[in-house]
Amino acid sequence: MESMRPILIAGAFCATLVATSHVNVADAQAPPPQGMGLPAGSTPPSLQQNPAASQPAARPQPNGQVTGGGELPRNAGQEHRVYDLTAYTRYLTQHDRPEQAVIDWILRETGTDVWFTEPFGFMSATRDQLSVYHTPEVHQVVAGIVDRFIAGDIQPQVLHLRLMTVGNPNWRARAHMLMTHVPVDSPGVQAWLLSKENAAVVLNMLRQRTDAREVQGVDLPIFNGQTEKLSRTRGRNYVRNVRESPQGWPPYEPETGEVQEGYRLSLSPLLTTNNSVIDVMIKAEIDQVDKFNHVDLELPLRNQQVHRTRIDVPQVVSWRLHERFRWESDKVLLLSCGVVASPERPGGSSFMNLDMLTGNTSGRADALMFVEFRGRASENLTTNPIAPRTATAVPFDAPHRGRY
Repeated sequence: MESMRPILIAGAFCATLVATSHVNVADAQAPPPQGMGLPAGSTPPSLQQNPAASQPAARPQPNGQVTGGGELPRNAGQEHRVYDLTAYTRYLTQHDRPEQAVIDWILRETGTDVWFTEPFGFMSATRDQLSVYHTPEVHQVVAGIVDRFIAGDIQPQVLHLRLMTVGNPNWRARAHMLMTHVPVDSPGVQAWLLSKENAAVVLNMLRQRTDAREVQGVDLPIFNGQTEKLSRTRGRNYVRNVRESPQGWPPYEPETGEVQEGYRLSLSPLLTTNNSVIDVMIKAEIDQVDKFNHVDLELPLRNQQVHRTRIDVPQVVSWRLHERFRWESDKVLLLSCGVVASPERPGGSSFMNLDMLTGNTSGRADALMFVEFRGRASENLTTNPIAPRTATAVPFDAPHRGRY
């Protein structure tokens, strides 16, 4: 019996370890506390309103699941309608995918959330028709936009664009009573509406100023809803890096870079069926190299000497505008971007650098843009307008970016 006592003690000790290990495993497999460790009240509302979210998630299907027997959901009374676009697109033989303009303007009117949240809906277009599946309320908005395309004027319309710069913004003192201010969402941007007579008076006052300069004036023939782009840029070269020469001599060679400065404009007008009101989506980008900051480098040579060289760090001033404007077509829209980087760099610095005393900065100006609707191109253009040459081969933006 004495010899059996150690065996009994060892067996009891092993049983205790097994029981303890079972308790630890059970604790490890217990579900986590509610709220996943987050403070009380921090559970997202979408999880609070969905009791099924607390249940273990099913294994995801990589190919998706066919639901409702292949039928589209109609929980909000959705309807599928097809809109005929041939009355608009058959005249745009020189345009690739003209139906894209219809989609763009529908998304600008409805917003994008309508198509990516509940209730379920979709929109697809070909050159001949637009297919939409959504609620009757959304169809009403879509029908209004489509009507402006197919029932509007099929002839190209002229949109006159004039870009000016003024060194001092005090031109507003004389022109204030001739303009009606309109609200703008973009920071730093001001907008006014003027009658065509008052616009001519303001333009004449600006031309009499010594610090005013007309950068661009052009008549743009645009089909209703389509987009026209203007660009005037130039490259500024600089040394961005210095690397070892693979030939061995000279020991180092510069690596150059280029910064594009200038302006890029994109305009898309949409008229009502009677041409009384015009909506214009304006996208503008201005970039200017303020200066190049020089950095001196001392690079070692094999003969224990030092090779001195310099690299440049560009200091770029940029300004952006992307907004939709709506006004009566018999008026003129005037936009002021504020005192920003000038769309065109002046030929040289000011005399004796007097800008430091007057408060002006070389390369800074109050950028003004006049936008005027002039009607049909066949009635307002005697010769073919010359579009400004684009100095860069890089497109303004990708086909699917920045439309809205």
